[in-house]
Amino acid sequence: MKFDKIFLEKLKSNISEAFRVIRTNKVRTFLTALGIIFGVSAVITMLAIGNGAEKEILSQLELVGVNNIVVTPLSDDKLNKQNDENDEKQLESKRFSKGLDLQDMESIKRTVPSIKALSPEIILDTRVIKDGKQKNVKLIGITNDYFDITNMKLDNGALFSKYHTVNGSRVCIIGKSLEKKLFTGETAIGKEIKVKDIWLTVIGVTEEKFISEKAQENLGIRDVNKDIYIPIKTFLVRFKNRKKVSSKAGGGGSFYVNERSNKPKFRGNYHQIDKLTIQIDKSEHLTASSDVISRLLKRKHNDVLDFEISIPIHLLKQQQKTKQIFNVVLSIIAGISLLIGGIGIMNIMLASVLERTKEIGIMRAIGATKEDIVLQFLSESIIISLGGGILGVVLGIIASIVLEMATGIETILSIKSILLSFLVSSLIGLIFGIAPAKKAANKSPIEAMRYE
Repeated sequence: MKFDKIFLEKLKSNISEAFRVIRTNKVRTFLTALGIIFGVSAVITMLAIGNGAEKEILSQLELVGVNNIVVTPLSDDKLNKQNDENDEKQLESKRFSKGLDLQDMESIKRTVPSIKALSPEIILDTRVIKDGKQKNVKLIGITNDYFDITNMKLDNGALFSKYHTVNGSRVCIIGKSLEKKLFTGETAIGKEIKVKDIWLTVIGVTEEKFISEKAQENLGIRDVNKDIYIPIKTFLVRFKNRKKVSSKAGGGGSFYVNERSNKPKFRGNYHQIDKLTIQIDKSEHLTASSDVISRLLKRKHNDVLDFEISIPIHLLKQQQKTKQIFNVVLSIIAGISLLIGGIGIMNIMLASVLERTKEIGIMRAIGATKEDIVLQFLSESIIISLGGGILGVVLGIIASIVLEMATGIETILSIKSILLSFLVSSLIGLIFGIAPAKKAANKSPIEAMRYE
């Protein structure tokens, strides 16, 4: 107990002396701590960016669903470009395609055994009117499987019943944002809205989901909070069925042949559906199932590649891997900054030992032990690194907030990353302070007192 009290008194005395020396050399101390300040702030900011990127990937994965394959028809521009690049012999072969339709969906459902669920989507840009309020919206024709596949839940109301889907009833489910704008301060359930020229009864409202602009751009995801969903039969019967329109136009409406170049040029959207999302039972079946679906559709479309198939989870994993590599590189750079900060502390402390050689000799002569000298110089080193760590944490938090506001890059600060950075800065002060402290303690008292 007595030994502990003596040690604590020594420690208290050395820390007090360390603060005195630091106050005497304020500018030098601040410049010494700059390396630690910038190193800690860089680590915190990089970890915040990494956490934000990870959250974004997970949220995007939730939006596109797990183990999904997405089939989308190609636009006219892409088709024309594709055919311009094709070989002439290929162009002279089968030129007619019926487009992506519900028959394709049924064929895929019957043929591919690994399918868990699938949902078509037909999209129409239109307007909705409620009590004089008019808003541009997307009207989406779907099946109930859509909500399971895309992990979308209802905030209120119910899904489409069997009666609704079979009879093409005038019912709809709307996004949460749309409910707030059209039905301010009240529920939309049971109310009617006018979409184009048809009145629809709202039976459900989806939960609000945050969807970044980057996610919408990278994955082709809509802002589902503003959409209106109706049964697919309701869409085809009451709004638009491109299959019937193109059939009336003659020749399927798929393309015409340019007489000069003898190359097919596509006109209009002849696809009955705009998107087909297929959920596979296991992730290891994704690639094989995608190949089977591609071959099946190619055969049904007479070898006209007027569709493309993507696996969102593969794209996300590649994106995640790229971001992880980027974050590792940035973290290494931030770590190097901390290392340089530690070297700076060691250099300044070594210079301080040289400057205070005579002082060390006097201290040793009046009874200070090697342990006292080591504790004093280590105290200075650790206090400098701790001070730099605190300022670095503050700067890192501010930098993360400013970065998010200025660039739109999501940053997530965590207590874990802050504590880790602070701990590392403390260890750097301890580790890089040992050599100068030992050098000071090993000086001979007589030689030190003679030093000029």
